[in-house]
Amino acid sequence: MRKWMVLAGLLGLVLLLVACGGRGSDENTLTVLAGSELRDLEPFFDDIRRETDVQLEMTYIGSLEGAEQLLAGADYDLGWFSHGTYLNLLQGGRGLVQTQEKTMLSPVVMGVKADKAAEFGWIDNPNVTWKEIADRSSAGDLRFAMTNPAASNSGFTALVGVATALSGQSDALEVADIDEASLRQFFEGQALTAGSSGWLAESYVANQDRLDGMINYESVLLQLNESGELAEDLVLIYPQEGIITADYPLMLLNAEKQEQYDRLIAYLRTPEVQQQIMETTLRRPVIPGVSLDSRLPDRLLVEIPFPNSVEVIDALLFSYLDQIRVPAHAFFILDTSGSMEGDRIENLKQAMGNLTGMDESLTGRFARFRSREKITLVPFNTEPGQPVEFDITDPSATSPTMTEVRQYVNALEADGDTSIYSTLAETYRLAALAQQADPERYYSIVLLTDGENTAGIEPNQFLNYYNSLPEEARQIRTFTVIFGNADREAMEQIAAWTGGRVFDATAENLALVFKEIRGYQ
Repeated sequence: MRKWMVLAGLLGLVLLLVACGGRGSDENTLTVLAGSELRDLEPFFDDIRRETDVQLEMTYIGSLEGAEQLLAGADYDLGWFSHGTYLNLLQGGRGLVQTQEKTMLSPVVMGVKADKAAEFGWIDNPNVTWKEIADRSSAGDLRFAMTNPAASNSGFTALVGVATALSGQSDALEVADIDEASLRQFFEGQALTAGSSGWLAESYVANQDRLDGMINYESVLLQLNESGELAEDLVLIYPQEGIITADYPLMLLNAEKQEQYDRLIAYLRTPEVQQQIMETTLRRPVIPGVSLDSRLPDRLLVEIPFPNSVEVIDALLFSYLDQIRVPAHAFFILDTSGSMEGDRIENLKQAMGNLTGMDESLTGRFARFRSREKITLVPFNTEPGQPVEFDITDPSATSPTMTEVRQYVNALEADGDTSIYSTLAETYRLAALAQQADPERYYSIVLLTDGENTAGIEPNQFLNYYNSLPEEARQIRTFTVIFGNADREAMEQIAAWTGGRVFDATAENLALVFKEIRGYQ
């Protein structure tokens, strides 16, 4: 009898912990929803626990998705992102953020290869303007990398700064100030995008021979220069009109943890810890009196004002996605083999349907197919199916083209074997032809499969074909999705061959994975 009472008590404890959600069960444990770039602070966590008795439990997420989760009621004690402005605007008068304090600084700037910077006269030149950068970009002299502003905070911050500078206004940007023509000129040179600052930096290293620079956090650019991975250092450009600096506010969400929050903030903002953070991450100290590390440029940072309304930010993001950025052509390879029958193909249909505007969430609005974008769907089973191309002119959910995409996907049926490599080769053939006909687009491939290759050519045959493609076609990345019983090693290999990235839909919902992939397209 006593054993059953103990078991019942343990079960009650488990249920209590589950009911508590993301909040720490221990009074000195703080659950934190944080931007993925803050992983580099984990070496400090042991010292934090020892000096403050505070234990941090981190959950990493993209900034926009994090804001969405918190607004939807996700139960965390703290939020910690590179910026808090958008979340503060979104929360309105709801009082989600109890208080916040800046913890470190890193301006978002442009790094340009030393030879290019010398050619342009930009080295040690404080008078370089965003307009001058736009002129070089539109002339084809400057090809750069930047994250997708609808997915990553560094790209979002850069877009706000550039749009404000190019508007010619000294005050915070308004909707009427958005100069799409000038912004299109600036972004003509964007040749690489990504959904995260870290992956952008890694991909820049792999493609540095065909890129001239990158927009990213100052700390990321300086770390790249120190890494030894660059054939040519990046010269950091701080345009005359100004930049926007990430200040990494630590936001208290759970008022009951105020005392623990105060201990944590007091410790993080001590001169000693600020010095350690600067030396380790190359982010600037947020308090006065800490001598600047010699690796950090000692210059006045002119701050561009941040927009003061959600309407302005949304208008700018939608303008970028629909009118400003280089238009995309995305190829989706969709497994319709027999093993996809049932829930798997239904999940696929829902995930694709969400991209046609059926997902009206904060992140869903930005992840849907965009105006001017081309979409090619390539179903496959025993052999590649007939590709179908859609030209998106209206991104609204009820538009004729979006409706056609949904109808096509909903009609897919599962049957047959799995010809992964034959279909991938055929898709690269199609993408290469499209690229030759329209080289000004940004091309990418998404490969979703739930099994192993059981038909068609073998991996080495695909690789031989891939290596025979023109150089530009080999720059088209494949983003692989591990789904169901997919061969993880094969998906990782394909992503490595093509410079893409692996996404795991066995660990999270397929619809969420597809939304995340959109940040890389």
